[in-house]
Formats: sequence, C-alpha cells, structure tokens
Amino acid sequence: MRHSTVDRQASSALCALFFAACLPLSAQSAQPLNGIAHVAFRVSDVPKSREFYRTLGWEQAFEFGDDKGTATSYVKVSDRQFIELYRAASPSDSLGLMHICIDAADVEAAVAACQAAGLTPSKPNKARAGNLLFNLQDPERRFLEFCQYLPGSLHMTGAGKFLEAGSASNHMVRVSQQATDMAAERAFYTTKLGFADRGNGRLEVPGRYGESIVLEPAAADWKPRLVFEVRDLQQAAADMRKRAIPFTVTSDSVVVRDPDGAFLVFAVTR
Repeated sequence: MRHSTVDRQASSALCALFFAACLPLSAQSAQPLNGIAHVAFRVSDVPKSREFYRTLGWEQAFEFGDDKGTATSYVKVSDRQFIELYRAASPSDSLGLMHICIDAADVEAAVAACQAAGLTPSKPNKARAGNLLFNLQDPERRFLEFCQYLPGSLHMTGAGKFLEAGSASNHMVRVSQQATDMAAERAFYTTKLGFADRGNGRLEVPGRYGESIVLEPAAADWKPRLVFEVRDLQQAAADMRKRAIPFTVTSDSVVVRDPDGAFLVFAVTR
C-alpha cells in the first residue's frame, strides 16, 4: 500500500517527537525557557532600596503591602525583567539574594521537562501578581523559580509603562549565585536544565537573549552581582555622575553598590 505525503509527514513528525522525548534535557532544543525574568532581594529598607533603583531609571511597576507599609516592591528594568525587593519579616532574616526566576515560555512543558530529568518541581500555581509559577531546589537547597507571564497579570498590564527612556540599562544579562560545590551546581544547570556552560562559572539560560547565571565560590562576605548591558563605558560613567551615584570603574565595567551591598555592574557584553 502506498502512503500519502501527509501520512509520511505525520509519521516523520511523530518519530521526531519520540526521539526528542528520549533525549536528555540538555539536548532538547525545544526547552521552553526564555531567559531571566527577575531576581528577588530581601532588603533592610524597602523604600530606601526602591529610591536607589529609581535613581537608575528603574521605576516601581507595582507593590504589595500591609499595615506596616510596602512588603514587596516590583522594580522594572524592562517589560520582561524585574528586581523584586522584599521586606525582612524579622531582624533575624538574612539579607541579600533570595532567588532567581527564569522566564518560562510554557510552565506546564517546563514542569514536564524537569520531571523527565529526574527533578521534583513544585505544582504550578497562579501567583498574586497573576502569573504562573513553580520552583525547585538546586543541589544546595536554594530555590530556583520559573515564571510564565500571563495576559492580565500585573506585569503584563504594565507593558510599555514605568520605563524611563534614559535608564541606566534595559537589559539584565547576568546574575551571580554562590556555590559551595561548583561541580554539582554546574551539573544541575547543564545536565538537568539544559543551560550551556560558557566557562568561568557562566551558565547560559536557554532562549534567544543570551542571559546567564554565574556561579561564584561561596564566602561569608559574598554579595550578589547583577550585570547590565550598556553600549559605552564612558557614557555609563557619565550617566552615573549625572545621577550622583557613587561608582568605580574597572577595565571593562562601571560598578555601583545598592544600599545592602549588592554589586550592579554595567558592561559592554556583546
């Protein structure tokens, strides 16, 4: 019996899907991730930190609060990237990086891919801001969050708003994460999540934006480091002077510190 062209195409498509499903996660080109959605910091003073980021041209898009004031401020870098500032619940809460969030094109597909890789992601849920979220733990029990932006969410309804034309940058390209066991963390991101190992601890998120998580050796005085893309270092330095923000200049970057000591690095990355 002769098969039609449609039958042959359907058969080929099914074979391709089956073959892709049998591949390890790192080899699947259709991994449904887009890049870095946000970083979340626990800060000593939310209004102070929010004002600092505002001086860089990054406005608050929305917030959640209670009778004590702002509990969480969502500072906007671009329509797809945010910095979340969380109020400490108690004096004993440690300050600094709470989690990194990965932008997932399809949360359900990302959950299925994580499960196929032997991971145990949480059940997806719709968060207060209106987006789908799930998380999992890395080998050192730190949370990694995944987010799918949904129409009608507070992030999406603010598209095109709360953006200063002359902000310090509109692209967060790298976020650092400390690691005690560098090899185990690298294996988690590359073999389980499909990140690309670019060397020197830089692990590139699948997707078209070229964004990365950078592993750094754990230390008692470790501080997170965010890298933002700029076109020209001299212009970036002049911009910091104009904004009256203290900064230092290295051979390849302009560096400022936020109120709790996090490094914000402005660099020509491409």
